Amino acid sequence: MAESVIRFAGSGLRVQPPLSLYIHLPWCVKKCPYCDFNSHAAQGIPETAYIDALLLDLERALPDVWGRKIHTVFFGGGTPSLFSAEGIDRILTAVRTLMPLLPNAEITLEANPGTVEAARFAGFREAGVTRVSLGIQSFNPRHLQALGRIHDGDDARRAAELAAIHFDTFNLDLMFALPGQTLAEARADLDIALAFRPPHLSAYHLTLEPNTPFGHTPPPNLPDDDLAADMQLAIEARLNEAGMVHYETSAYARPHHASRHNLNYWQFGDYLGIGAGAHSKLSFHDRIVRQMRTRHPQQYMDAVRQDRHITDVRSLTRSDLPFEFMMNALRLNDGVPAALFEARTGLPLFICAPALEQAQARGLMETAASHLKPTLQGQRFLNDLLELFLTG
Repeated sequence: MAESVIRFAGSGLRVQPPLSLYIHLPWCVKKCPYCDFNSHAAQGIPETAYIDALLLDLERALPDVWGRKIHTVFFGGGTPSLFSAEGIDRILTAVRTLMPLLPNAEITLEANPGTVEAARFAGFREAGVTRVSLGIQSFNPRHLQALGRIHDGDDARRAAELAAIHFDTFNLDLMFALPGQTLAEARADLDIALAFRPPHLSAYHLTLEPNTPFGHTPPPNLPDDDLAADMQLAIEARLNEAGMVHYETSAYARPHHASRHNLNYWQFGDYLGIGAGAHSKLSFHDRIVRQMRTRHPQQYMDAVRQDRHITDVRSLTRSDLPFEFMMNALRLNDGVPAALFEARTGLPLFICAPALEQAQARGLMETAASHLKPTLQGQRFLNDLLELFLTG
C-alpha cells in the first residue's frame, strides 16, 4: 500500500538502532477472560498456510530492513507452543535464509503449561529456540480456574521442570491481585516458582482491560488497592532476597538473564512484526515509522497474498517522540543514558527540558544530567510521570 507519512523535523538518525523480529502466532486453545491480545480460540490451526503467509510477509518486508542484522526473535501469541517444532524450525530456517541473524541471537517462544510436553520442548530447542516464556500465572488451582486457564498446578510444575531441563534461560510469568487471593497465597505462588530457579520471572498485576469479559464483568472478590500494593512489595522483596534484579516494571532477572528482546523495546530499538495484527517500529534516516498488520488470521493470510496486509502506516512526529521514547525508557528502573534520546529519536534532549524539570521537581526523576532515570516514586507513579511528556 502507498505510504502516507509525515517526516519529523530533527537532525536525523546517524545510526539505526538494533533490530528485533516479532512473529505473531495468534491461536490459543481457549481465550482467557482477562486477555486483550490479538488471540483466537483454535478451531484447528492452518499451520502450513499460516507459515506460508508469514514467510511471504517477511519477504515483502525486506526492502524496509535490507542488510540490517536481527538481534533477537520473539514468537508471541496466542500460544506459539501450539505450533509444531517442525513449523517453528521452518520459520527460523527461512529467517536465517532471508536475513542476517546474529549467531548468538536470543530466540524466545511463549508457551502455556497446558500445551507443552518433553518432546515438543526438545524439538523447539533443536529448532533454535534459546528461551521459553511460560504463562504459569498461578500454581493455585482455585486461582487458575478463576482466570479461565486450561492448565492446573501440576501442569504448571511439570512445564517449569521441562523448561529448566531444556533451556539455559527461561521465564515464568506470574500474576497477582487475583480474585480471592490472599497475601499468603501470592507469596506461596512465588515460592513455588523460585523452587525451579528461574533465570527470569515476570510478575503482573491482574488488570481489567476494556473489551474483555473481565472488563465487562469484573470477577468478584478482587483484592483492594492496599492489598495489591502489599503483594507487589512482598514480591519485590522476596525476589530481591533470591538474587533477582527488578530491572523493569514487571520483570526480574538473575545477572545476564534480562530479556534482550524486551530490553530492545524499552531502549526504543526497532522491531519488525510479522503475522496477524503484528506491529512494527522501523527507523530510517529521516523518519520513524509505525506499522500495523491485518488483525484477523484468515483475513491476514488472504491480504498477504494481495500485498494488502499492512493496514496502518504512520510516522512519529516531533511532538510524538518525547512521549514515545519515555514511555519505553522509563519502564526500566535504572533508566537509560541521556544520550540515547538523541541517538534513537534524532532530536536534541533540550526539547524535553520543561517536562524533565517538572519531573525532577516532583521527585519522579533523578536529577543526574547524564542519565534519564525514574526515582522510586516515579516507578510507583509511572503514568503520572509519563503524562509530563505528552505535548500533543
